Amino acid sequence: MAKRDYYEVLGLNKSASADQIKSAYRKLAVKYHPDKNKDDKGAEEKFKEASEAYHVLSNSERKQNYDNFGHAAFENGGGGRGGFGNFDFSNHFSDIFEDFFGEGFGGGRRSRRSNNRGSDLRYDLSISLEEAFTGKKQDIKFSTSEKCDTCSGSGSKPGHQAGLCSMCGGHGQVRSSQGFFTVQQTCPQCAGAGEEITHPCTSCNGQGKKQASKRLSVTIPKGVDDGTRIRLSGKGEAGSKGASSGDLYLFINVHSHDLFKRSDENLFFECPVSIADAALGTSIEIPTIDGGKAKIKIPAGTQSGKQFRLRGKGMPHMRGGDFGDLYVQVNTEIPISLNKEQKELLEKFREIENEKSNPSIKKFFQKAKSFWKN
Repeated sequence: MAKRDYYEVLGLNKSASADQIKSAYRKLAVKYHPDKNKDDKGAEEKFKEASEAYHVLSNSERKQNYDNFGHAAFENGGGGRGGFGNFDFSNHFSDIFEDFFGEGFGGGRRSRRSNNRGSDLRYDLSISLEEAFTGKKQDIKFSTSEKCDTCSGSGSKPGHQAGLCSMCGGHGQVRSSQGFFTVQQTCPQCAGAGEEITHPCTSCNGQGKKQASKRLSVTIPKGVDDGTRIRLSGKGEAGSKGASSGDLYLFINVHSHDLFKRSDENLFFECPVSIADAALGTSIEIPTIDGGKAKIKIPAGTQSGKQFRLRGKGMPHMRGGDFGDLYVQVNTEIPISLNKEQKELLEKFREIENEKSNPSIKKFFQKAKSFWKN
């Protein structure tokens, strides 16, 4: 079943502010929270759907990626609703509800493994303008930390499990009283994890991850522009002791092209023509970014700098659908080396021109004479 648009889930449009997004989610979360609908599986699914939408739209970076690419922005990271890449719903939902309502609403003892989340990584990828036009799949290789195979990322020796932290009882937080005030802070013994590893894995020394070289196949969407950032959820460094992995960010660099210049989805191309062709008119064939050709007619009397628009011959829109346009600018080339016959013909042409100047030239000199006179 296709995932619903996140804005639709929250009952908003794309122009919604951060406060409106938060308010819409608060209403849905209260209505469908599992603690209030224990026998309603449908309510639980709606709660997860709303929380997933809020997780994306409440973060400016995730929201920008979603606005640019839709759900495809997270497909490489495994985007199922129950998982959202390596997104831990149980931890994140509790975090959201503690922010909104405090620990009393669905709170309680839980793991704090999110404190050990893996680091995000950056990978710079350079492509040609033609590859940006067609899109491409490419294998990339980078150094990162991956989940330990021996302990499956738990950090504990096979056959053993981590126990609750003896200091915080699994809460990840400890409280102390100072006069009339109660101070809550991260547990110093388990660093907020809520667990203690009593039998560390010998392969990873209890960290749950090891350094490795990783190869990954990534998809570059059609129409990607220079400077675009693509987020691959959960493809960064592995977290410690079973915590979720970080994200991998692809930064796209599109090389400049010998013929075409780009502005958003439109392409621009400068085509030189001779004086004779510009004056008498002609037809020319010009290249297009898809490797084909397009024929344009240059009318007689075309001035240098004139642009011709070829609809749909530009770059594709990243979110699918239409293409941009190709603008061909005609630049009249003045010959710099003339033979005797050419000079004689041009001299004759100038004599004829002087008898009846072109309107623009005549108007210019009239204005100049008036300026000098005044």
